[in-house]
Amino acid sequence: MRADARRNYESLLASAKEIFAEYGPDAPLDDIARHAGLGNATLYRHFPTRRDLLVAVYAGEVADLCAYGRKLGDGRPAGDALFEWLRAFVEHVVSKRDLAMVERGSELADSWHSAMRSTAGALLERARETGDVRADLEVNDLLRLANGIALGGADDATTRRLLRLLREGLIYSSHDRA
Repeated sequence: MRADARRNYESLLASAKEIFAEYGPDAPLDDIARHAGLGNATLYRHFPTRRDLLVAVYAGEVADLCAYGRKLGDGRPAGDALFEWLRAFVEHVVSKRDLAMVERGSELADSWHSAMRSTAGALLERARETGDVRADLEVNDLLRLANGIALGGADDATTRRLLRLLREGLIYSSHDRA
């Protein structure tokens, strides 16, 4: 892709991310092009359909979330990294639910879920190795619990409280270790 085409593509994605976050996945595509400072033809050249644009935005969000997990895993205590990523995961589910529904059940959605499961799994494994969480905790269970928090529709303070309770419930006690 030429440099100017790449800039246009990235500008459209950034605008779409912002507009979809504010108005949802049914926001007018003309508004996205205008917000990016580009014409409709440029938008449709890069994204022939709304679905194409939604998929690109969501794919970028999943990639960012997974990259964040890798970054957290490099320098933070294992338990802190896991639960910081879970907080970001919950925010992702809350804010991107409509975008995720576009591809629900597809091979593409399966690849996104696999990437998030892999990221969570690596963080979880590290937290298990350091004794920060129970050894019997499975990644799918952890993600289901976090998903439940996200889909519960709680405000930020309640979400933080629920994540804290989740973390406290997953820590070994001296009784568990015996």
